[in-house]
Amino acid sequence: MDLKQFFLQRLSLFFMLTTFITIVICMFGLSLDADARFGYDELLTPVRLAALCVVPTFVTFSRRELSPKKMKMRMALELLLIEVVVLEVSFTSPVIDTSQIAVVFAIAGSVLAIYVLARFLTWLHDSAEARRMNAELVRFQQLHQDRARK
Repeated sequence: MDLKQFFLQRLSLFFMLTTFITIVICMFGLSLDADARFGYDELLTPVRLAALCVVPTFVTFSRRELSPKKMKMRMALELLLIEVVVLEVSFTSPVIDTSQIAVVFAIAGSVLAIYVLARFLTWLHDSAEARRMNAELVRFQQLHQDRARK
């Protein structure tokens, strides 16, 4: 994969993560402190967090095709780095009560759930794209064979 394609995938991931993070923050907020009110600066929290979470995904970049084992290792490292980033932000935030272990586990679990969901949606998109390209190749081969017969 070339760098341009990788960056485009990271941009797509950024928007996906921003959406998922916004939903998770809303769910936690409504269930834990529904009466809380925030200023406009908090509106950018999901955007900042998504941007920070995209940075560790660069460990999966490779110009060459990786073996399944190497890719799984890089994905595990990627998840670990994302967990570290999110937990670091959580522990340094005055708004999040990380003194409660349940909150820390909820955050870590949310990161895992978002990671799995994002990977799944990316896989669905990639597999649909592969099916489209294969169908296009079959049509091209048939066209080439039809022209060769004439």
